[in-house]
Amino acid sequence: MDFAYRSDIGQQREENEDYVGFFQNKAGINFAIVADGIGGHQGGDVASEMAVSHMGFRFENTTFKEPNDAVKWLASEVQDENQHIIEKAREFSDLNGMGTTMVAALLFDQKFLMANIGDSRGYLFRDGQLHQLTEDHSLVNELVKRGEISAEQARQHPQKNIITRTLGISPDADIDTNLYQMQPGDQLLLCSDGLTNMVTDQQLATVLATSQTSTQKCETLIKLANAAGGKDNITALLMALDGEVASK
Repeated sequence: MDFAYRSDIGQQREENEDYVGFFQNKAGINFAIVADGIGGHQGGDVASEMAVSHMGFRFENTTFKEPNDAVKWLASEVQDENQHIIEKAREFSDLNGMGTTMVAALLFDQKFLMANIGDSRGYLFRDGQLHQLTEDHSLVNELVKRGEISAEQARQHPQKNIITRTLGISPDADIDTNLYQMQPGDQLLLCSDGLTNMVTDQQLATVLATSQTSTQKCETLIKLANAAGGKDNITALLMALDGEVASK
């Protein structure tokens, strides 16, 4: 498997509150994670780093190799880390209100687990087609599902930054998890909304379909988001699951 990630401050933010990591446990299972901090000067960068570094460290000490065990571990870890972030925010007044979104993938022999909380996304690129595997936990997505606004209107909606589920802030932190079969040539993209708010799905698919390396594709996606305005921090983590790059 080939993987790469890049994170960029963007064009309009003073600091990067995204955090990204790639880890492997004692059974050789890989864990990729992207977190996008919430809270601005109230510690969004602290929350995202806590989520990635703490969960990554604990993952490296696990020995499970079955997806069902991973689902249980992840649900428990998210609840524990949620409480840690809330307690840290209570301890330091300047961190009050901090939280983070999270999207993660765990890779097994023939399957992968996709998990998310918030509006950081996970995509699958397969046979020349891009599929969004995660559902945004956001106000505008609820409006789209109810048919009150279109998907295109959601991209420009003034309340698009209102997140309905996060790590931190609320004592309830329910993460969505779904298991998928792998196929040769699959690519997985994990990213913060700083990418998807600036770059269309068609642009994402066009980049992933090229013969560039995973590193080059991440760099190209960052450049596209910045060229479109770079209104937020931008993070992209890309995995070619069979170690080869599809060139369709």
